[in-house]
Amino acid sequence: MQATTELCPCCGKPRRLAHLIELYERNYRLIQQLLPEFDVAYGHAVSRSKSDCPLHLWIVDRDRYTLTLHLTYEFTDETGVRRQPDLWVRLYRDAGVAEALRCSHRPPWRAEDEADPAAHAYLSEQWRRNLLLNKWLEYLLEHGHGFGMSARPRLALSA
Repeated sequence: MQATTELCPCCGKPRRLAHLIELYERNYRLIQQLLPEFDVAYGHAVSRSKSDCPLHLWIVDRDRYTLTLHLTYEFTDETGVRRQPDLWVRLYRDAGVAEALRCSHRPPWRAEDEADPAAHAYLSEQWRRNLLLNKWLEYLLEHGHGFGMSARPRLALSA
């Protein structure tokens, strides 16, 4: 069985690890626009847009070199709360890259491609998750989402 070669969406050439790292770098820059300061004091915030659903951000883990975020929309219906897309992202501050770690709930329009050869399954899934993150971040910024100073949760001042 011969492995199928997938093409890079940015240049049309066969995918290479270098292209994936460039995608991580683009995602990092987009997240910097969405969250200008990584050392925020809050653990959860909601960005509201006039033209989009509220965007939830959780700071899952922070240390000197990494920051792990959880980004999602929350929908409530008769079955309860569901989150879609539900992305977990790790920012590597020293390298200036952001990697989508997992997407625990796939958007309904995405079908699983079971034809991937086993040797390429991991990188193929990395491409899918990180392209989803990239497109979603661009969409969020176009719709005015952000967690800058004006969007931060406020503490009540005591009188």
